[in-house]
Amino acid sequence: MNFKEFHASLSQPTPPQGLSDALTALWLDANGQWEAAHDRVRDNSDQPSAWVHAYLHHVEGVLWNADYWYGRAKKKRPNCTTREEWQQIAQSLLD
Repeated sequence: MNFKEFHASLSQPTPPQGLSDALTALWLDANGQWEAAHDRVRDNSDQPSAWVHAYLHHVEGVLWNADYWYGRAKKKRPNCTTREEWQQIAQSLLD
């Protein structure tokens, strides 16, 4: 699946089958389901999940927690909107 297909899937009632937990969490977040997105990645230890976990806390506005998860993902909090960040993460995970 590429980014265009992933983005188009946001209009569907459920996430596409076969997505990673990190991509499923991004899909859920984009569909207004922050809690479900957080639940999807919070217990995962892989780097993509940590990155999405960081992003979710950035969206939430809890920057100390976001920064902790950015560190676990070996990323820095970006200097852009969370909408732009969502797109950057999704594109990176789909490449």
